[in-house]
Amino acid sequence: MSALEARGPEELKLPGPTRDAAQAAKDIETSGFCIIPNVLPADRLERVCEALYRAAGEDRARGREQKFRLDYAHDDTNQRVWNVLSRDPVFADLVEDPLALALVKSTIGWPALLGNISANITGPGGGEMVLHADQIFVPEPWPANPQGVNVAWCIDDFTEENGATRIVPGSHRLNRKPTPDEAAKDSVALEAAAGSIIVMESRVWHKTGNNRTQAQRRAGIFAWYTRPIYRQQENWFLSLNPAVRQFASDEMLVLLGYRTEGLGLVNGKSPA
Repeated sequence: MSALEARGPEELKLPGPTRDAAQAAKDIETSGFCIIPNVLPADRLERVCEALYRAAGEDRARGREQKFRLDYAHDDTNQRVWNVLSRDPVFADLVEDPLALALVKSTIGWPALLGNISANITGPGGGEMVLHADQIFVPEPWPANPQGVNVAWCIDDFTEENGATRIVPGSHRLNRKPTPDEAAKDSVALEAAAGSIIVMESRVWHKTGNNRTQAQRRAGIFAWYTRPIYRQQENWFLSLNPAVRQFASDEMLVLLGYRTEGLGLVNGKSPA
């Protein structure tokens, strides 16, 4: 057992929320994550919240609701809303948010790909997710640097009680995925106010927590970015609303894979 594995969460100093981009990048490197408060001002947060819950309601009304069984048992309280990028232009603004994108670039470099942007709404009584690292698709032994980064947008308050994302502090330094017997390893809830972002590099172990409330839903939007050598989780070429590409910036075209360098060429040239 390594010195890190022998230590509990209480022995690892966790970074507090910061608005300083350089400190946030350092927190990701040293702790595997950072929390940045007040990224979405009240009016923008209200707009995003309305768009997300409207999309979730439309899926339910049309019989297209997708449940996400966090504990792999009979928990049907959690709703996943896929491909929110096609649902409302406000989600494209999240993908390209300057602060979030700067942390993506400082963590995994540029160019990068947007693998997915989806939402998870945990309902009252919702169960935990299995402990995991986001880059489980990368064969071990893992490279020395993270291969992806997850930007979690807190649409509601993330609290211990309503199932906030939980991490195993310092686990990114182990540079491997958790083993089955580590599924119950001690974890810490990442509590953050609505409008904050939680940025996690792809090696840190984490899971959705139990929503122990009687009436609270807790929504998070998760934008997943990878280095450009990995296949995107969402097939944007088939699922994307054409209007998103039509009005996309150069950076968005790169993130979606429509503008490429070296890979994904058409007759030797970037398709866009």
